[in-house]
Amino acid sequence: DADRRNTMTEKTAHIFNKLFKAIKLPGLLGMLILGIVVGPNMLNLISKDILTISPDLRKIALIVILLRAGLGINRSTLKKVGKTALKMSFLPCVIEGFAIAFVSKYILNISFIEAGMLGFIIAAVSPAVVVPQMLELINKGKGKENGVPTIILAASSIDDVFAITIFSTFLGLYGGSNISISGKLLSIPISILLGGGIGILIALLLIWIFKKFHLRDTEKTLIILASGMLLTSLEDILKNIVPVASLLGVMVVGFVLLDKYPKVANRISEKFNKVWVFAEILLFVLVGAQVDVKVIVHSGLLGLLVLFIGLVARSIGVYISLMGSNLNLKEKIFCIISFMPKATVQAAMGAVPLASGVASGNLILAIAVLSIIVTAPLGAVGIKYFGDKWIS
Repeated sequence: DADRRNTMTEKTAHIFNKLFKAIKLPGLLGMLILGIVVGPNMLNLISKDILTISPDLRKIALIVILLRAGLGINRSTLKKVGKTALKMSFLPCVIEGFAIAFVSKYILNISFIEAGMLGFIIAAVSPAVVVPQMLELINKGKGKENGVPTIILAASSIDDVFAITIFSTFLGLYGGSNISISGKLLSIPISILLGGGIGILIALLLIWIFKKFHLRDTEKTLIILASGMLLTSLEDILKNIVPVASLLGVMVVGFVLLDKYPKVANRISEKFNKVWVFAEILLFVLVGAQVDVKVIVHSGLLGLLVLFIGLVARSIGVYISLMGSNLNLKEKIFCIISFMPKATVQAAMGAVPLASGVASGNLILAIAVLSIIVTAPLGAVGIKYFGDKWIS
């Protein structure tokens, strides 16, 4: 019975994906809505076994999309936009996170440490929503001149590193841990360098294997996917010793493969495009299944106000990051819209304060859920519409 329900959900998700694309809306929006409806908080049609391993399935799907992103980034374009992408990777996140922290203390009447946790759960942009749409623009040949999709691809993978690190700092302060804030901040560049460095080493090892041994493209694809999973597992193993930005490392694997072995990388990219057809169903339906619409009532209009202030602050951060770049006004506004969606980190981390015994944990979870419901659809639709209209 469970297998039949899961198969039916998968088929329905595919139909929703096609249906929403047919009416000129992002397919992921249909799958998110379906996930909410069939999830445990509404119709409860997804089996408990699938929900138990949901975090692992979502991580695999995220690895697939980040590998696709790496395989879609050209070195010359990245070189041209590197400085802008670096500013985009931390300024919007930090400005939004602290803006929410300061206003939440007064609007929601919670402590600054709890408000800081809320701020940096909300501040993370969602690669799951943003990356597929940027790859679609790249595949259409859009944004080549100023590298708009590449800026957003590169920045979105590092943005989460800052958000999660600063969130964990506030969580440690709440728990009374003897935590060094300067040490935590220093861990961010270390995490980025280690993630990127390990990604380069894995990519070079894969290239050596592929040149030394005759393997079919399907086998190469599976080996690369397994390497990405190994890299993310390494982050979990080493997290108490040294921080590793594993998601950035996964993207770097794809980037180095394309740069050093383009003939094979282009063929493998086609394989990952086919894998993504199934992986995106897993990702967005299961993210939707995390959403409890009833919890949103708990946050009410004040939660919406906090989100609105955060998005204004993020927009200012994006605009500051793009000052001095070659982007025109429409491209800058498009980058602001593209950095709105929230889903991945909020679904994964929203319940952590509650599980850790934080007094306002329920409220933090409610606003995290609200951020997914409000920004993921709006951002996805905005990217689709303005990407077609404004990116040449």
